[in-house]
Amino acid sequence: MTAARTAYRAGTLAADLRALGLGPGDVVLVHCSLRALGPVDGGPATLAAALRAAVGPSGTVVVPAQTPDNSVSSAAYRAATAGLTDEERLAYEDRMPGFDPAVTPSFGVGAFAEHVRRLPGAVRSRHPQTSFSAWGPRAEELMRVHDLDSHLGERSPLAALEAAGARTLLLGVGYATCTALHLAEYRSRRPAPRRPYRCYVLRDGRRDRLEFEAPHLDAGPFPAIGAELDRAAFTRHGTVGDAPARLLPISGAVRVAVAWMDAHIGR
Repeated sequence: MTAARTAYRAGTLAADLRALGLGPGDVVLVHCSLRALGPVDGGPATLAAALRAAVGPSGTVVVPAQTPDNSVSSAAYRAATAGLTDEERLAYEDRMPGFDPAVTPSFGVGAFAEHVRRLPGAVRSRHPQTSFSAWGPRAEELMRVHDLDSHLGERSPLAALEAAGARTLLLGVGYATCTALHLAEYRSRRPAPRRPYRCYVLRDGRRDRLEFEAPHLDAGPFPAIGAELDRAAFTRHGTVGDAPARLLPISGAVRVAVAWMDAHIGR
């Protein structure tokens, strides 16, 4: 019979993060599969403590806090309503929650991201579909601007993170989840086409519908772009717990992604 494994603790994970290249004062956007880390004593709280130990009190941890479940224009909505009649779809839409940045849970971004969103002092951007949460002394600054028609563009926390010299950390996940690469879609010589969006928000306790236009973003090319990024000198590779880990600057990642899109995507 195989002996039970010892679960990872914060000190061990912090040492792995430091070996990967994280250090005091860093700003880091984290995408994480907690399961890929292996057994972690304390779960997401332990990983949060490890990241805090690695970046120190002057560092800031950022996570996605997306909410596609309040949006009629999301893949989550299309999956949930597949096969429904028109009447059933309308009833489903009537039950969709309105977005409140203070309390609405994130959806589909993992247990660690949701844990960070709920931490005391965490600050969330106000976009009703593609918000981020930040934890640390630069949280307010980084989350301040998030325009409705800039899901992941120049008027979003991604651009603020790039300007702050932030890096993105992929823990046990691939480039398909690397949100920072969407910023390149706004800068490519072949920009993404615009499309209509519809979602719901809470305003003064009332559920309101929002309709607007914004670029149609597509993560489909990200694995191919990731193959280029894995060869880049600025990408650090390592292991955190059991998980393969990558750490790379957002500015460099976006620069490579723009060049790839300009060369390979025809709109």
